[in-house]
Amino acid sequence: MEKLAHEIWIFNGNPVQFLGLPFSTRMTLVRLSNGDLWVHSPIKLSDTIKEQIGTLGQVKYLIAPNHLHHLFLPEWIAAYPSAEVYGTSEVIKKRNDITFDASFNEQQDWPWRADIEQEMFTGSPLMEECVFYHKGSNTLIVTDLVENFSGRNFNYWQRLVAKGVGILAPNGKMPLDWRLSFMFGKTHARKHIKRVLAWEPDILIMSHGEIVKENTGKFLARSFDWLI
Repeated sequence: MEKLAHEIWIFNGNPVQFLGLPFSTRMTLVRLSNGDLWVHSPIKLSDTIKEQIGTLGQVKYLIAPNHLHHLFLPEWIAAYPSAEVYGTSEVIKKRNDITFDASFNEQQDWPWRADIEQEMFTGSPLMEECVFYHKGSNTLIVTDLVENFSGRNFNYWQRLVAKGVGILAPNGKMPLDWRLSFMFGKTHARKHIKRVLAWEPDILIMSHGEIVKENTGKFLARSFDWLI
C-alpha cells in the first residue's frame, strides 16, 4: 500500500499474463469525504491487504471500470458483503454471476459525486471504459485507457512489441488495437477526451504501468494526439 496523494492510495498486485506480456496490476483506493472507501479495479485480495484497508475505513464501493477488470470481484464481495458493486454494461453482461448495483452507462447521481467525477469513454466496438477524476487530489484514474509499461519485466522481444503498440514508458498511450477500433467512433471519443483534458489532472494513475506525476497535461495531449 502506498499513499499517493490526499485521501488516495495505490496497491500493486502480481503481474498477469495477457497477450504474451506480463501485465502489472494496480488497484486504486479513495477515501471519500464521508469516510467510505471506494475501490477501483480490485486486485487479488490477501490478508495483508485486508489489514491495510482496515486501517483506512470500510469498503463501500467496488468499481469494475471495463470488461477486462473483474476477475477478483467475487472474493471482494465475499469479504465485504455490504459493499455496492458498479461496472460498465459490458462487464455486467459478461459477469452474470455477480449482482451489480448499477451500470456506468446509465446516467444518475452517483453516491461519490462530491469527491469523484467520471466519464464513460465510448466510440469503440472493442471496449468501453469509465474513467474517474478525484477532485481532492487532482488525480485522473484510468484502467486501460492509457498503458505506460516501464518494460523492466519484459524481454527484448516483449519490449519491441510494447513499443510497437505504443504502451512503453515514457510514451505510453492507448494500445494500438483499441485505437484502431475508433475508426468510426472518433466523434464520440473526442467529446470524452475533451472533458478528461478539461479536468487538468496533476497525477495520472493507470492500472498498467508507470504513474505520471509531472507534466501530466502534456503527457495526455501526446497520448491522445491520434484523436485530437
